[in-house]
Amino acid sequence: MTSESANCPATRWLSIVGIGEDGAVGLSPVAQRLVSAAELVVGGKRHLDLADALIRSRRLAWPSPIADALPEIVRHRGRAVVVLASGDPFHFGIGSLLLGSIDAAEMICLPQPSAFSLAAARLGWSLQDVSTVSLHGRAIEGIVRHLQPGSRILALAWDGKTAARLAHLLVARGMGQSKLVVLENMAGPQERVRAATASGFDLSDVAALNTIAIDVGAEPDAAVLTLAPGLGDELFENDGQLTKREVRAITLSALAPRQGELLWDIGLGAGSIAIEWLLRHPSLKAVGFEERGDRAERAARNAAALGTPELRIVQARAPECFAGQPRPDVVFVGGGLSDPGVLDAAWSALKPGGRFVANAVTLDSEARLGECFQRNGGELVRLQVARADRIGTAFAWRSAMPVTQWRARKP
Repeated sequence: MTSESANCPATRWLSIVGIGEDGAVGLSPVAQRLVSAAELVVGGKRHLDLADALIRSRRLAWPSPIADALPEIVRHRGRAVVVLASGDPFHFGIGSLLLGSIDAAEMICLPQPSAFSLAAARLGWSLQDVSTVSLHGRAIEGIVRHLQPGSRILALAWDGKTAARLAHLLVARGMGQSKLVVLENMAGPQERVRAATASGFDLSDVAALNTIAIDVGAEPDAAVLTLAPGLGDELFENDGQLTKREVRAITLSALAPRQGELLWDIGLGAGSIAIEWLLRHPSLKAVGFEERGDRAERAARNAAALGTPELRIVQARAPECFAGQPRPDVVFVGGGLSDPGVLDAAWSALKPGGRFVANAVTLDSEARLGECFQRNGGELVRLQVARADRIGTAFAWRSAMPVTQWRARKP
């Protein structure tokens, strides 16, 4: 094992070994030796059963929650430990969780083909042209943002009922002609591949371990989310507390989202700004602050319906609710301007170099934004929208209330 040892320095005491449904025989000789030599082998019960013939020492099945096993793994630092995982541990796998407690320099990872790679190979799909999604332990609505006509999606299922739930969601959104392929227990003796349309989905007895392929087909009136900012107002359940479409598109442009950033949406209302922020890129994060319980619940429903169930909502009064929250990269204030302390507290919480955007419609709130502009600089912009409306037998312009927008970057 001299050549392998050169690639496995002594500091790399933790081995993360990907294992497929073909079990121990599918592991490389190096992976087999690592499992056999380990003092502790950790994995799901299924993984431990698959590698049973190789394990010669203590085994630990993942508890619930999985993170509870991390202290035991860390206690073995410097000794041989193996963590068994499905396929590629760093593709929607256990790898990222382990990195929260153990440095990458202490690990070696031996991946197997991921479920996505196996599914793409079965279907003849090119992975670079496919959206990959995990619904394992996640809200099923997270797939909505990927439902574009003609798109292809591979989704890791949560259980044997996930495919039927996806079919129901597709039908409800006018995409019943979509084709679903359910791939069960891939690369194992129980592998099975079956297909059905969403509207005619009739597959039963689906194995818990499955991946779902979706070839999206949409009717002309399907509920497809545009890829541009400025979703139609009719898509948001609201009580009138809604940043309207045109102003929302301009506001998203001013917020200028960048990869991985965190937004604070203060005065969440219907949640339209935070939701559209999250739709711009899957790495973005948002916290919405809303004092009223009915509006917080409404925003949560909108977030689920529009494919951003990850929106975190804090139902409490600003600015007191800011305490203990992670500092934002970007702040939007669309409500709560009647309290002068909100703007100051939000500006103080914003990271240096962060961006701040606030919209006002009343004279009092506009005056406060003017004070912020005088004190902190930036831009003060007046936004005015008019729509053609019928008056008798003719049409005329009906103006909406003007919106004053302050945009600034914190030094």
